Amino acid sequence: MTAKQIRVMVLNDMEKLDRTLFRLEQGYELQFRLGPTLQGKHVHVHTNYPAEGERFERHKFRALDWINPTGREDDSDKFCTLGLKISGSYQYYFGHGDKEKSGGGYIVVDPVLRVGADNHVLPLDCISIQTYLSKCLGPLDEWLDRLRVTKETGYNMIHFTPLQTLGESRSCYSLADQLTLNPDFSPPGQTYTWTDVGNLLEKMKNEWNMLCITDVVYNHTAANSKWIKKHPECGYNLVNSPHLKPAWVLDRALWHITCAIADGKYEDRGLPALIQNHEHLHAIRGVLWQDVFPKIKLWEFFQIKVEPTVEQFRDLLQSGAKPERSKTEGKQQLKIIQDPQYRRFGNTVDMNSALETFVPHGNSPGAIEDCCNWLRRRLEEINGEQYHEIRHHQEQATNCIDGTVSYERIADHGPKLGPVTRKHPLVTRYFTFPFEDATLEQDLELMNQPEKSCHFLAHNGWVMGDDPLRNFAEPGSNVYIRRELICWGDSVKLRYGSGPEDCPYLWAHMQKYTEITAKHFVGVRLDNCHSTPLHVAEAMLAAARSVRPNLYVIAELFTGSELIDNVFVNRLGITSLIREAMSAGDSHEEGRLVYRYGGEPVGAFLQPSLRPLVPSIAHAMFLDVTHDNECPIQIRSVYDSLPSSAIVSMACCATGSTRGYDELVPHQISVVSEERFYSKWNPQAKPSSPEEVNLQSGIIAGKLALNRLHQELASKGFNQVFVDQVDEDIVAVTRHCPSTHQSVVAVCRTAFKNPKQHRYTNEVPSMCIPGKIEEVVLEARTVERQAGSYIKDERSINGMPGYTVEIKEHIQLKDSKVVRQAGVTSRGRSEYVQEIVFEQLTPGSVIAFRVSLDPKSQELVGVLRHHLIQFNPLYKAGSLTDPNIPDILKSPLTDFVQNGSSFVKLLALGSVQMCAVGRLPALPPLSPALSDVPYRVSEITKQKEQCCVSLAAGLPHFSSGIFRCWGRDTFIALRGLMLVTGRHLEARNIILAFAGTMRHGLIPNLLGEGVGARFNCRDAVWWWLQCIQDYCTMVPSGTDILQCPVSRMYPTDDSKPLTAGTVDQLLYEVIHEAMERHMQGIEFRERNAGPQIDCNMRDEGFNIVAKVNPDTGFVYGGNRFNCGTWMDKMGESEKARNKGIPATPRDGSAVEIVGLCKSALRWLVELHKQGLFPYNSVAIHKDGKQLSMSYEEWDRKIQQNFEKMFYVSHDPNDPNEKHPELVHKRGIYKDSYGASSPWCDYQLRPNFSIAMVVAPELFTVEHAWKALNIAEEKLLGPLGMKTLDPEDMVYCGVYDNSLDNDNYNLARGFNYHQGPEWLWPIGYFLRAKIHFAKKLGKDTYDETVYLVKNVLSRHYVHMERSSWKGLPELTNENGQYCSFSCETQAWSLATVLEVLHDL
Repeated sequence: MTAKQIRVMVLNDMEKLDRTLFRLEQGYELQFRLGPTLQGKHVHVHTNYPAEGERFERHKFRALDWINPTGREDDSDKFCTLGLKISGSYQYYFGHGDKEKSGGGYIVVDPVLRVGADNHVLPLDCISIQTYLSKCLGPLDEWLDRLRVTKETGYNMIHFTPLQTLGESRSCYSLADQLTLNPDFSPPGQTYTWTDVGNLLEKMKNEWNMLCITDVVYNHTAANSKWIKKHPECGYNLVNSPHLKPAWVLDRALWHITCAIADGKYEDRGLPALIQNHEHLHAIRGVLWQDVFPKIKLWEFFQIKVEPTVEQFRDLLQSGAKPERSKTEGKQQLKIIQDPQYRRFGNTVDMNSALETFVPHGNSPGAIEDCCNWLRRRLEEINGEQYHEIRHHQEQATNCIDGTVSYERIADHGPKLGPVTRKHPLVTRYFTFPFEDATLEQDLELMNQPEKSCHFLAHNGWVMGDDPLRNFAEPGSNVYIRRELICWGDSVKLRYGSGPEDCPYLWAHMQKYTEITAKHFVGVRLDNCHSTPLHVAEAMLAAARSVRPNLYVIAELFTGSELIDNVFVNRLGITSLIREAMSAGDSHEEGRLVYRYGGEPVGAFLQPSLRPLVPSIAHAMFLDVTHDNECPIQIRSVYDSLPSSAIVSMACCATGSTRGYDELVPHQISVVSEERFYSKWNPQAKPSSPEEVNLQSGIIAGKLALNRLHQELASKGFNQVFVDQVDEDIVAVTRHCPSTHQSVVAVCRTAFKNPKQHRYTNEVPSMCIPGKIEEVVLEARTVERQAGSYIKDERSINGMPGYTVEIKEHIQLKDSKVVRQAGVTSRGRSEYVQEIVFEQLTPGSVIAFRVSLDPKSQELVGVLRHHLIQFNPLYKAGSLTDPNIPDILKSPLTDFVQNGSSFVKLLALGSVQMCAVGRLPALPPLSPALSDVPYRVSEITKQKEQCCVSLAAGLPHFSSGIFRCWGRDTFIALRGLMLVTGRHLEARNIILAFAGTMRHGLIPNLLGEGVGARFNCRDAVWWWLQCIQDYCTMVPSGTDILQCPVSRMYPTDDSKPLTAGTVDQLLYEVIHEAMERHMQGIEFRERNAGPQIDCNMRDEGFNIVAKVNPDTGFVYGGNRFNCGTWMDKMGESEKARNKGIPATPRDGSAVEIVGLCKSALRWLVELHKQGLFPYNSVAIHKDGKQLSMSYEEWDRKIQQNFEKMFYVSHDPNDPNEKHPELVHKRGIYKDSYGASSPWCDYQLRPNFSIAMVVAPELFTVEHAWKALNIAEEKLLGPLGMKTLDPEDMVYCGVYDNSLDNDNYNLARGFNYHQGPEWLWPIGYFLRAKIHFAKKLGKDTYDETVYLVKNVLSRHYVHMERSSWKGLPELTNENGQYCSFSCETQAWSLATVLEVLHDL
């Protein structure tokens, strides 16, 4: 059973995708998910896709419900879903908060076509279609004999031009009556109906496996349609569209010029009826500018009568009238009002704007007269401007008339209409004129008689390069007056208005026409789609789909823009756009079109069933030639018909042709003038018979083989395409099936030029085809035969009898006449290639090979699949499991990760990224008495050694060697990357390994495998203790770790490093030692102090101090020459004189260390009460006496003093404030207490939020919340937290470690922790916000969750886009990239994952 196909559309704020195409199939599920700009917001998604059991209504939208499968608070997996079961075009939009719509677009669901008595599915890419001009089929009872040609040529769909009654012109697309069947289809004494047509189509569907579609023409009707005479309001006439009056006047004048030229009245001026050269065209220009334009004075329709307007203005001034400012909006500009009836000199002036613009200097008659003169001059200027604008229109009209006459009467490629007559006028008339001819003056009088002028209807046509989204007959368009319309003089353009209420008869008439069509045909071709008003086509197709839900809709668009094409495809739900190989000027372009219009690239990965919804191009119906275009034989050569057809047939989309192409009809079969019938099918037909065809006629046999191949490739999953331009004439197209690894390669030698007149090279390049050639599917070429030359038959549409196709199918390579030899060669160790040398690949030839993998590759694919089965449920079960699976794959993940969101899983992968075993062990050996320790044989020593996982600080800078493991980094990251993810055993081993290296009561900063450890940080031991606490809390039976043996490398401060197992202690003893050593007071000088261990440190910096203040219980230590916390940048620049000076010493009591100490004490007190920790106090020696302090008392002292000493209150007289003069922000928590530089205590940094998370009991809720809000306002960046308040005098947010200048605060990256935005503190900040928000009520909590989601969405996006799939160490200010940062950092990933865990 195939997996359900799910596509995911990610919504992003303000993303409007109206011009982006998203295609989906029925049965797919569409999921809407939130992009980073929307995560955390209250988003609503609406669609007009109908709910189950309801009818589709375009303007009826419903809201979709959100589903959160993980039940988590982050939004990365939250989605709403649509099960797509109905074809058509559907709209969606979304908004959030007060925004109703902040983005949206369309989805197009393809129809499912069914054919045959068994109703099997015909995939869209399997379609092979052929077009018929319906009027050339003859009586209905003869249709099957003519249509059988299509069946026998292997097509499976027929496109009929309209079957309705035609207009006088006999054009296939000029319909006199949209509701009646063409009477030509009924022989004498018989009247066929739509039912008879429907029965015939049903018979073809069931017996021939043939589907049928037809055109719908919404844009125009025949000029002689009876209903348009009864309902002239359905067209654009001079009553409902008076803006067309000037164009109508010009059109009548041109008609009268036609009559005069036809009657020889201009011969004396060098303009005869037979126009043959450019002198005649010049004479036409002269007539237009001397006789026509001056006479009809079109500019008058746009001008103002000056004197009456001035008089009206004078009266207003004399009466003391003042302008109404509200109407002019204070703009001093004369406003001209176009006469809506377009009468000569009918335009008027907005007098309010005149009064605003022309203000007299006083009330005297002279002042008023001056003012009137100003207005008069301005009106005369405006009239002059209108005159010049109309003159520009007339110049364009002259150019268009010149171009039309030149094409129609002089050009070699034109129709050469002959003399100007009333039947073939100088230019096609733009308007109907259903009255007797009279003089021009009499004609123009009719313009003002509505009962007559309502019948002057505008013809339809098309405009070169026009905006297809604009209706060229509506006001604002000058197409008719500029004569830019290429006019269809037999068709009236229909005027629908904005909805059925504007023209009820037309809408009802066309809807009935649509429903008749949809009842009998499986699909429609939208004729003249680019000029059909979109809202009309939308409504009509909705009516059609209500009759036939799986309506197949095709169209040919000439918009010139793929984006505008998408507007039509989206709004109308067009299934396939017609594309044409004849648009290609050479074989290279023809091949490019094949690649463009369908298929994946060869070698593309098999896609998962759940994947992002990506924009696509419209599905193509790729035709070798369309029915209304020129004949390829005339433009190219008869020999090109077969290879170009083969190139088209290899396209991974719908393909097809027009009837006549396969029979080699050597001229265009005109949709207007052709009246002969198509030939019938007769297997015994003679080549010379014009009325019958068979497999030997033209290229029919070749087309049959190509159609079969096309349908096989599509139905069997050959959906990957590669096009190779072998030389200027030869195109090779490969279709590949990724599941069977079979390919079909078609090599086509085109013949755009006739080989009889053009010399083609005999040197055909050889080809190398990777794989094993199984067979030649077909080889064919066009050849001449003795059957007489072509004579155009009077009754039947006949082809060229002197050509046929020589074809062989399904033969072995050795039997080929086209291939001379095929040798097996090899290009590289594993590549199996067959080299093809051609012998008779003549112009007009085609050969297609079926290729499979070579035997060795087939074997390897089998092995690969066998191994993949155990990892991927898509492969069948039953293979052997691999005994050598890495341990990481065996680790049971926590439920939080297994059931977590995509974001959770992405972050959890950081555990795989950062936790590993190197070539050399990074951790010191654990106690031999400890169970479950992994061992291996060393590649280097060949001895058995422990191989515990260690945790890298970051990549790439801290990945291996001595710089891989850092105490502080390890234990800040361990909870998130190892405990939260379920890697408990490995976490235990890391905790115990570091415990074994304890010295002086401290855990190493840089581990150096223990033997090279540096004990120069005050905080690592407290992070270590926090991790042990978290291990005990989070891991099942976690407190067992307290009884684990720890192998002490340094059982005393002065020990040499001991081997594992020499001295073992239980972990709880080591914990107690750390606490006791701090209370006793730690004070020592680093071993090997000097430049050999730190070339930047000053001598005083090697002195390490860590003690506990007996009054407050606060841990304190350090000095101004070392930096014992995570903010550990040591100055390095001699130029700037900061070398050996820490940027952030943070000596005294650092706020996070006090919090971590309080957390450890609280936990140990609780453990003791539970009987899990034997100690209740620490003993110290002071002044020769042994003293003790209980853990409870120590805990209590910190609790009593923290808020007093660390909170900067709003009270300026706070008695606990030692340095009120240094306070510059109130309502915050100090970064430290008792620093040697007291002002450092008062700097706003993000460290207090760490204490809030590990020891929230230290903080009052109100103070904590206000402090967090200040941090949010001042420190929160896009990805990280600013390490210093931007208002601080030493703040600098850009870290550049390579800069060495004389700037003390910047040189050699001195500002590492003085502004740049570090990521890991953001985890603690957000966790603190969540903790205290819960205490402040639901509203505050909801707002906080919104903030958290919003912040984390940026991390999610960063990880998705990051080539490292991680989160960086830090960014520069405002989230800017920092090139000196690790690209992915363990603690950044860990603390963000912890936020999600808290949520």
